[in-house]
Formats: sequence, structure tokens, C-alpha cells
Amino acid sequence: MKLLRYGALGAEKPGMLDQEGNIRCLSDVIGDLAGDMLSDESLAKLRELDPSSLPLVADEPRLGACVGQVGKFICIGLNYADHAAEAGMELPEEPVIFFKATSAICGPNDDVEIPRTSVKSDWEVELGVVIGKHTKYVTKEEALDHVAGYCVVNDLSERDFQLHRSGQWVKGKSCDTFGPIGPWLVTRDEVADPQNLEMYLEVNGHRYQDGSTRTMHFDVATVISHLSQFMSLQPGDVISTGTPPGVGMGQKPETYLKPGDKMELGIEGLGVQTQSVVAG
Repeated sequence: MKLLRYGALGAEKPGMLDQEGNIRCLSDVIGDLAGDMLSDESLAKLRELDPSSLPLVADEPRLGACVGQVGKFICIGLNYADHAAEAGMELPEEPVIFFKATSAICGPNDDVEIPRTSVKSDWEVELGVVIGKHTKYVTKEEALDHVAGYCVVNDLSERDFQLHRSGQWVKGKSCDTFGPIGPWLVTRDEVADPQNLEMYLEVNGHRYQDGSTRTMHFDVATVISHLSQFMSLQPGDVISTGTPPGVGMGQKPETYLKPGDKMELGIEGLGVQTQSVVAG
């Protein structure tokens, strides 16, 4: 299934795509795509529905983040060998973990705001993993059974804030609108192999990132298992699993976002995001 949330910011409703790509409203079935509604049991009930029996959503509404009420927004750094090389950093022995503030989350096609003092706002297309059940001390072999689904994430980053303004990376990762998620939550049964997905990102029509989850240093199952040794993961938590090469910081000369730019990014089978860049 391809599940989504649509409507005005803060008042999104749950929906699903039918076979023709139309949005069908799920408001009479579930309250939101969040928390326990992401469990295997809940998703199985949604799978039994006939989409044509659900109300058709007219026009083209705004799409919100494809999961609501996110408790933790966890990111994995330097998780692609070729990206670590372009950043001039060694591959880590264990997954590098940092957090984005949940206030950074926005819809997949919402405007991205450049912070007022930004000088190095950058892009990163990433595979997002949405947890579907309580996860603690899970083995690598069991880890993917704890996934509700997958989505596209743009892990926007202000490199000057991140690397040169003291403290941890979170400072450069958590600006408002720096976490577009969606357009869809694609349930795990529709993703045969999360380690074999093509991904790309373009700015103003120029393709900067053109990679694949095949080149992840730590695969999705390893990441989930590793995280669960240090913290419990809850339904609706989002894990952003790292980016392939081609970020602005890795260009020669370095290239960063500015108001008026337009981004397009996507992952095979998970949909496409498009964002206009505006001054914050």
C-alpha cells in the first residue's frame, strides 16, 4: 500500500492511493497515520479495504509528511562509502547517530526555508524507515519485521551550523522545513529489498545525486538493530539512513541552496518530492 496524509498543515487527514493513483480518504477508518495505526495488525486491516469504496479526494491537495506525531527523528551519518569519501571523513566502525528536531518535519512539496544567517544550506536525498512496533534489543535478523514502511526524506543540512558553530550536528540539521518526508509511506510488503533502490536529487534540473541504497555502509537491518541496543524505538519513529554522494558540500566549487532554487528528489518505488527554496 501507498499511504499518505493530505490537507492543511497541522490538520492533515490520512489517505491511501488507489490503483489509478487517486487519493482515497481514510478518515472514517483511522484517525491518523501515526502510532499504533502503523502496527502490522492495523495495516493488515487497511490492506483488506477496497480503495474504490473509500471517498475520493478531489483536486490535488497539499501533501503532508506521510507519518504523523513523530516521536523521534533519527539520522545516520556517513553511511555511504562514496559520500564519506567526498566529505573527507573515515567510514565509521559503528553507525553515526544524530537527531533532527521533529519541528523540522514538513510535507514533501512544501517550501524549504533558508535560515536567516545561513551560508551553506545543503541537500541530501535519503531512504526513510518508519517503525511500526515497539523495538528494543532486536536482532538484525528480526529488525525488518519491525518496519511499517519506507519513504523519501530530504535531510537538509546547514553545513556552517553543523560543522563550525560548536556543539553537535543537530544544530545544522534541525532548522524549520529541513525535514520533508513523503510523499507516501510505502508499506514494507511492497519493498522487496530496501538495499536495492535507486535514488536521485536534482537542483534546478541538474542532477547532483544519482545513487543506490546498495552502497550503504550499514544496511537498514543493521541500523535498526544497532539503534535498539541504545534506545527503544516506537511506532512512528523515523530513521533517515544516510545519503549517497553529490551533496553541495562535495562539489568543486562547493554549491549551496539559495532562494529561488527548485529541488526534485526521489527513490525508486517511493515517489518524488519537489521543493521551492525561499528565504526564511
